Amino acid sequence: MDGITAGNLKMVFGDFVAVRDVSFEVAAGEFVTLLGPSGCGKTTLLKMISGFLTPTGGTIHLSGVDVTRTPPEKRDTALCFQSYALFPHLSVLENLEFGLRQKRVPPAERRQRLDAVIDNLDLALHLGKLPNQLSGGQQQRVALGRALVMRPNVILFDEPLSNLDAKLRDQVRIEIRRIQRDFGLTAIYVTHDQAEALAMSDRVFVMNGGKIEQADTPEELYSAPKTSFVADFIGSANVLEADVTSTNGNGDVELSTPLGPLKANSGAPPMGRKVKICWRPEHADLTATGENRLSARVTHRAFQGHFTDLHLDDGGNGYRIQTNQPSIREGDTVTFSLRSDQIVLLEALA
Repeated sequence: MDGITAGNLKMVFGDFVAVRDVSFEVAAGEFVTLLGPSGCGKTTLLKMISGFLTPTGGTIHLSGVDVTRTPPEKRDTALCFQSYALFPHLSVLENLEFGLRQKRVPPAERRQRLDAVIDNLDLALHLGKLPNQLSGGQQQRVALGRALVMRPNVILFDEPLSNLDAKLRDQVRIEIRRIQRDFGLTAIYVTHDQAEALAMSDRVFVMNGGKIEQADTPEELYSAPKTSFVADFIGSANVLEADVTSTNGNGDVELSTPLGPLKANSGAPPMGRKVKICWRPEHADLTATGENRLSARVTHRAFQGHFTDLHLDDGGNGYRIQTNQPSIREGDTVTFSLRSDQIVLLEALA
């Protein structure tokens, strides 16, 4: 079974370009998340894959078949809507089994699928209720269950956990991933929650302005972002401009920055003489005496349990570090070091 292939997808609404020439492949059985801020095009892209929007340009293939203009009901997909889209006149049980009855799934298998979803989503006490008798979180769980019982080749999620409380969100997140793996489903998941995307995905497509800025594994996105947008959107990052003053064939780069001279090892030559760079707050080492020593005054501290978040100021240049030394207070001056391989070179500047 093949996965999903999209070629040069474009979606235009009047003068607004929502999706700009997007191409990608999702392997069979892969879990991919579309991640980005509101208005970046991720939900529009999902609706094109599901068939609820016809692209202005480009093609979509599911399992090797061109479905660019195939209606949703004729695609082997199931979509879990953010807005629930439950049948208001049907009970929870009737909503859950509606698609199974339409597909003429045998009663024994239908019961087995329903029992598994009802148990895992904690819906047993609500089966006889109508949607308007449920809370928003309960309705979201029914919508999720209705998609999961279908076990399609491709399952699509439009921020399905947004209305759940934190504990249930973690439980359902794990259950979604388990079902997806157990049944070999190809999944595309839309969210603006970075932690959710990193925890669930085989790969994450970070979207910005209708384009995919970077498509990579969660680990690679976090440790080796390719643009300042990705670096700043995935977790916390200190992003600043720098001038490249020297390089060598081993990937070593010397930089002139507003914080002073820094050394980086990017593993590859920089793309220009003026670049953006970043480093993660947790990489600051207050005990080391190695390269890239920096000192700054603490302007704000926030105790976060397993670490303390420190906002620093170095002559008008602000940045953040994280430390497990809770004794540091506002007004203190801290000195720390950064390893050269923890300073990441991003895009070149004109």
